[in-house]
Amino acid sequence: MELTAEVYGVELIPMGPIIYYTENGEDIKVNDTVIVISEFGLDYGVVRIGKRQMSIDDIGYDLKPIIRKATEEDLETIEKNKEIAKRAFEVTKQLVKKHGLNMKVLHSKMMVDGSRLVIYFSSKNRVDFRELVKDIAKEFKTRIELRQVGARDEMKFIKGLGLCGKKSCCSYWLRSFDSITLKHAKRQQMMINTAKITGPCGRLLCCLKFEYDFYIDALKNIPDEGSMIKYNGKDAKVITVNVFLKKVTIYTKDGETIALPFEYFRGGNNVEIAHGSGNNIDLDITGNVSNGEE
Repeated sequence: MELTAEVYGVELIPMGPIIYYTENGEDIKVNDTVIVISEFGLDYGVVRIGKRQMSIDDIGYDLKPIIRKATEEDLETIEKNKEIAKRAFEVTKQLVKKHGLNMKVLHSKMMVDGSRLVIYFSSKNRVDFRELVKDIAKEFKTRIELRQVGARDEMKFIKGLGLCGKKSCCSYWLRSFDSITLKHAKRQQMMINTAKITGPCGRLLCCLKFEYDFYIDALKNIPDEGSMIKYNGKDAKVITVNVFLKKVTIYTKDGETIALPFEYFRGGNNVEIAHGSGNNIDLDITGNVSNGEE
């Protein structure tokens, strides 16, 4: 029997991952501020997902309860700590410059009880920030945690526009990242132009994943461009595959260019496909394209 729990989804940092906590009996609503225990200590966050039943296996980590809905006193403390964190952000940037460190300060957060100041940063290189930590701790008299984030997570903090001209997905709604590779672009028949498939973070566009499953389904049992097939007993090479027109254009050894509907490859015609082997066919195409209906 599957074990479930009633949980709330809490955002601890802007556009960060949703962390689930079990209820504590209070009437808690979406957008309420709550006090919780995080990996850094006594923390606070905003409820983004209201109470729901979830499988403990799907959550994948030990659940902790919400300590309490933030009281007026808590909210005052949080506001004071936000001001401290803002000052820490500016001080850290100055200290980074002073120490000549190659790192970008992105965000800072003080725990509710002031026991720890967490500072997020990005860097393309390994950074020795031991002296930096000492200087920050001397200034703020608390434990300092420097947390490095990757290039895609960096965009969550600095925000920006995507190549489409709209707000970048990772800055405004995308909380977690899927692995993106060149196969996502190739399967969607995109030109492999680095400038057009790379986001402001310097990584492949997250949106390459959004329609990937559609292309996988639409191109099921369809030969790849460049592959060899048998058509009416003749060797032929696949020249183009158009997923929108649902057409496959082939070129036979006899010099004939033929456009075949996707249904031809799904209609039990027993098409032989040998992926990636077709270099022996001359692609000097001069013939007319027929519709493949014989």
